[in-house]
Amino acid sequence: MKILVTGATGFLGSHLIPVLLERGHEVIASGRNQKKAFTFSWYNSVKFIPYDISVSNVENLIFDFFDRPDVLIHLAWEGLPKFKDLIHIEQNLPAHIRFLKTYITSGGKHILVAGTCLEYGMQNGCLAEDMSVMPITSYGVAKNCLRQFIELLQQMDSGFIFQWVRMFYMFGEGQNATSIIPQLSLAIQRGDTTFNMSGGEQIRDYLPIKKVAEIISRISEQEKVTGIINCCSGQPITIKKLVKEFAKS
Repeated sequence: MKILVTGATGFLGSHLIPVLLERGHEVIASGRNQKKAFTFSWYNSVKFIPYDISVSNVENLIFDFFDRPDVLIHLAWEGLPKFKDLIHIEQNLPAHIRFLKTYITSGGKHILVAGTCLEYGMQNGCLAEDMSVMPITSYGVAKNCLRQFIELLQQMDSGFIFQWVRMFYMFGEGQNATSIIPQLSLAIQRGDTTFNMSGGEQIRDYLPIKKVAEIISRISEQEKVTGIINCCSGQPITIKKLVKEFAKS
């Protein structure tokens, strides 16, 4: 298949593209920073199309502009990891609504969009796809509104496949340096004997980024499982246990 990946140079996108290539897909990669894209080993194996969703506008030509892909995997999103910043609602939400609506109305027939577990808000326990959401961050609110918009659009035009994949907690190479695992890795490299952190009793569902990339690729290759899909291990652990296991390994 011909698959378009937006946000190609981001944490997940940069790991997803090699997986798609290994699985035999033709990949069109898109992002704002072509210089950054050039630093990845996959650059010469894809067709890279620079595009900034917040400012670019090709109107009704957008599907043709991206060479008419079979599937769009939409990972692009600005302003992370500042989850409380109003940029998510004020700027990102309308820009991504416009982009996805134009992509669909100009010919796109299959879209997979990255959601977030932050749509659930502060709810505890097992988080199922059919649960009500209660986002409390700007990022969670914006993502949830984007999903609702696409669902309304699908009610008006049922001619496209929609998969909303909620990401939980990912870790691996290329992760934001302020995240706990990169900070722990740095402490280990320095030979620190202690690591400052909270009590670590918070329970989270973690997956290695390479596993997440594999799951996303498999979801995009099929059309039977659609709608909201939670991308997680199903085996949550405390942050303290994660840190201890990582340090031990």
